[in-house]
Formats: sequence, structure tokens, C-alpha cells
Amino acid sequence: MEKKEREERIWLTHPAGIEAASLQIIEKELNLRKTVLPPDEMMVLKRVIHATADFDYAQNLVFSPQAVSEGVKALQQGRPVCTDTNMARAGISQSGLKKLGAGVYCYMTDPEVENQARETGKTRAAFAVRKAAGLLPEAVFVIGNAPTALVELAEQIRQGYTPSLVIGIPVGFVNVTEAKEEILRCCRTYHIPYIVGRGRKGGTSAAVAVINALIYEAARMTDPYSRLDQKKS
Repeated sequence: MEKKEREERIWLTHPAGIEAASLQIIEKELNLRKTVLPPDEMMVLKRVIHATADFDYAQNLVFSPQAVSEGVKALQQGRPVCTDTNMARAGISQSGLKKLGAGVYCYMTDPEVENQARETGKTRAAFAVRKAAGLLPEAVFVIGNAPTALVELAEQIRQGYTPSLVIGIPVGFVNVTEAKEEILRCCRTYHIPYIVGRGRKGGTSAAVAVINALIYEAARMTDPYSRLDQKKS
């Protein structure tokens, strides 16, 4: 085995090498599909495809004007991040948030939220968003599971709440498409930045990929090697 080939194989067993090679493959395939987006939106799209292996997001993911730059600015200002699941919370870059001085919150297991859901028969996700809107000014919302969270967030916006960014990519079959269209209409009406995945597809991995792409950009951590170094420190 030649030295160069041996070095390449070693590189592709390294987490940073795997990530870099994956993104190169994605970029080549997007070029073959003639996908054209602004560079910042392309950066986010590649992260979502990296997390899902689903190139349909090239058509399904929609951005408001300057959504990426607005999200990056909010994170650099230390705006809180709020998710609809603890799984999403666990997947968001903790080292990036620490560098930015931002926190991530999820109220799905909050006792008050659980009691309200039990007493009313409505989802915890809806009450978790309502609680977050009362506690977290100008939060970045990351919704990858519960369409009812998007519906409640739209209602909070209509009542005067102003999130810094809405990332809405829940997955499912019941009221999912409708919830996404509702948050799109609401955000456009009230001029709230958004990144939304239309249709049934979505999920926590896609939503987390979006917010992590923004965190990496905001914290200047786009180089995978730099992120590994920061995890060790």
C-alpha cells in the first residue's frame, strides 16, 4: 500500500476526516443536481443532508431572507436556544454554546408543563413553548418533533412574542404539513426569521443539524478539527 493511500485511509477513520469527506461528497452531488443557493444557506443544507442522507431537503428547506445571518447574530449575542425535546437539547453543540455564552432549554419535563398537559388533554409540547415564551426573551426555537409546538409558537408570536429565529422541521403525518405552513404564514406576517422544512419530512436530527450549523458559524468552529480540540480542552 502506497504511503498516500495509507494516509488517506487513516484520515477516513478519524471523526474530522469522515465529516470532511462526507461534506465533500454532498457538495459534489448537489452540484450534479444543479442545486443553487446562497453560500450561507448551502452551508446549512449540507449539514442537514449530512445528518439525514436525504437530498430532498434541497427542495424542502426554505429560508427567510437573511435567516442564517440573523440566527448567527442572535447566537453571538447569547440568545437562548429552546428545543421541543431533550433529545434535541442533548444533540446541540455544548462547546459551541459555551463559547457563545448561550444556553439551551427544554421544558417538556417541567412539572408545571406536565400538570397543564394532563389537566387539559393537550400536548406537553404546546405548554412547553408557552412557558418558554414567558421566560426566554428573543429565543432561537428549534422544533424537530412536535407540530403542536409550532402551532403554539405561532400563537405566541401573534400575541406579541418575538423569537430571534424559528427552526421548524417536525416530522410526522398528523397536522405536520399544516403546522409548518401556519408558522411560515405567521413568521412572514410578523417578520420573524425562519428556517422551515416543508412537508412531512423532518425530525430532531434535521433540526439539530440546522442549529449546529449556525452555532459553528457563530463560534467560528466550522473546521471539524477545531471542534475536536475544543472538546478535549
